[in-house]
Amino acid sequence: MKLYYARNSRAVRVAWLFEELGLSYKIQKFDLGAQEMRSPEYKKLHPMGRVPTLEDGSITIFESGAIIQYILEKNKNHKLIPSSDDEKYANYLQWFHYAEGMIMPPMNIIVVETILLPPERSNETNVKRATKLLGQMLSAVDHHLVGRDYLAGEFSAADLMTGHAVVMASKLGADISDKPTLQTYIQRLTDRPAFKKASNL
Repeated sequence: MKLYYARNSRAVRVAWLFEELGLSYKIQKFDLGAQEMRSPEYKKLHPMGRVPTLEDGSITIFESGAIIQYILEKNKNHKLIPSSDDEKYANYLQWFHYAEGMIMPPMNIIVVETILLPPERSNETNVKRATKLLGQMLSAVDHHLVGRDYLAGEFSAADLMTGHAVVMASKLGADISDKPTLQTYIQRLTDRPAFKKASNL
């Protein structure tokens, strides 16, 4: 399998999974936003010119959550998903999807308004609303983690998804000073050797 990757992107989630499972993979590295990502050749793989993209023979997938589910289904000898008859399974599903459903939308607005747009086009009202919403989304994670090391009990693919989103929110400057449980969780994730390797390919 071949992963198209850039640091500080959702592609880190996929590399992190490969490293946690000890799977070999090929990698094509980009600088985030590089011109090559918008080339006609790459847009045949990912029509929006983004990462991650995964190639596996004749199969191409470019949504990080779908890629993770695909890899886990192909490599079933792991403990990163609770059994469907385990009471933790519904909780796992919720937090697996929480990343893209709840955390990333306000983060995307903040990135666009504060990084991608020139200052004269940035909308301060949009930034304030998104920042407030992001804080609420992170508070829910912080509250859930009280008394837990990971989102679904043991370390799971939910942590690859929502945990990564939480780490990226912190890097983006989200205020977590009033969320000590979240701070500890972030440290726990970023201390994992697989995370360190995946973040710095």
